Amino acid sequence: MASASTFKRWLRPEAYPIFVATGAAVTMCCFQLTRNLFTNPEVRLLKENRTAGILDNFEEGENYAEHRLRKFVRNKSPEIMPSINKYFTESKQVP
Repeated sequence: MASASTFKRWLRPEAYPIFVATGAAVTMCCFQLTRNLFTNPEVRLLKENRTAGILDNFEEGENYAEHRLRKFVRNKSPEIMPSINKYFTESKQVP
């Protein structure tokens, strides 16, 4: 059983950012693994589907590759803060 000193040692406020970063990384890995297991057309979990070999189902592969986030971002500007970038890059008339 863990003692109170162990919790005091590891659960300090200065350790919170590493816990958040590690938690975010684990969450992203779990999301990607789940997405590939259940929606990737090349992954077959059932034995009946594995015996089929290579399938030429291009429509299913296209749907997997062109997901909603990629369609949403496709026509967007690749800037993080467009208004700030525009403010600092516009040439100002100096009197």
